Amino acid sequence: MRQPKILTTLQSYNVPLFAADLLAGATVAMVALPLSLAISIASGADPAKGVVTAIVAGFLISLFGGSRVQIGGPTGAFIVVVFSVIAEHGYDGLVLATFMAGFILLIAGYFRAGNLIAFVPEAVVNGFTIGIGIIIATSQLKDFFGLAVEKVPADFAEKIPALWNARDSINLATLAIASATLVLIVVLRRIAPRFPGLIVAVGIGSVLVAFMSLPVDTLGSRFGELPSQLPWPQLPDFSFAKIVEVFPSAFIIAFLAAVESLLSAMVADKMIEGHHRPNAELTAQGIANIASALFAGLPATGAIARTATNIKAGGKTPVAGIVHAIVILLVMLLAAPLASYLAMPALAALLIITAWNMTEPHKWREYAKGPKSDMVLLLLTLVLTVVVDLSVAIGVGVSVGLALRLSRRKAVESDWSSPDR
Repeated sequence: MRQPKILTTLQSYNVPLFAADLLAGATVAMVALPLSLAISIASGADPAKGVVTAIVAGFLISLFGGSRVQIGGPTGAFIVVVFSVIAEHGYDGLVLATFMAGFILLIAGYFRAGNLIAFVPEAVVNGFTIGIGIIIATSQLKDFFGLAVEKVPADFAEKIPALWNARDSINLATLAIASATLVLIVVLRRIAPRFPGLIVAVGIGSVLVAFMSLPVDTLGSRFGELPSQLPWPQLPDFSFAKIVEVFPSAFIIAFLAAVESLLSAMVADKMIEGHHRPNAELTAQGIANIASALFAGLPATGAIARTATNIKAGGKTPVAGIVHAIVILLVMLLAAPLASYLAMPALAALLIITAWNMTEPHKWREYAKGPKSDMVLLLLTLVLTVVVDLSVAIGVGVSVGLALRLSRRKAVESDWSSPDR
């Protein structure tokens, strides 16, 4: 079934539901805004691209999606892919790959491929998710410690020695702001889980930098002022040769968007005891990524953390996700200059917390107690993600995982007997 969930929920919509959605949407917007900025920067893109993606894709994922409470936008899972695509093909190549990924997702939704998520081994998903978390965390060490490294190598094996060699250049003011922000995020989440602690913590860290005139990089000092309006949509530049060149990246973006969004919808189902429509969700992801590319945005998908925040804040229907996108748009239109004061170490602390949450440390003991073959598959996917490449990790992980699944099937006893001759 590909019918958007909003059509079902609006049949019995009322004022109390709208009040709940309004509050939840505004709350999750305050979480999504700093995350969108930080994810865009970590991906090697302009910070404004993350905000544009949260507005455009976030709106469309809620409007056309198959989940009551899914919140969409740029996510940490895409940082590794986006960074590598920009490095290899430039930002125009990323826009084209995102545009193509949108059509791949539309085709997947049309042919009802949403249920195929069950065939991706859970160990593979856990492995590349933990690997992505490790890569994100290490990519933020430069800004967290204020290290004087002109350009951090993209390759993990080269990155760690480069950061270690720059350890004597630690900026104590930067480290203090990053540490204070990190502690504030953790404390606010524990004492007030429904409170938008992310933006409060990042805001306090940034205010300290501004009022104490600390020698710390800010969003404005590094990237300039954010634009206060959406760009005009336009088709990406493409040619047949360019399409062929970026197709593998488009496929990886589409695969990751499908897996991440359907996993997020499944988590949401458990929290609200609901049932999402997987093929409607894939269709929504396709529409959202095409639109994001038209506005020169980043790839988008369902965001597990933001979806959970929406549920905890009382979101009931897709209207909450639409409100979340509208609130971010209003902030962009009315308060974009204030974003230039956000401190880079505060955003780095936010991303390190995000990376830590992606690894789901509370499940590590469960992984260790599971089948050894699953543990080996998880570690294989993790190592390949960190050391080699995400596309290789997914390809090898899924292939090995399916082979293991086939080998576990019990042999069926045949009732065939040789004929008398």
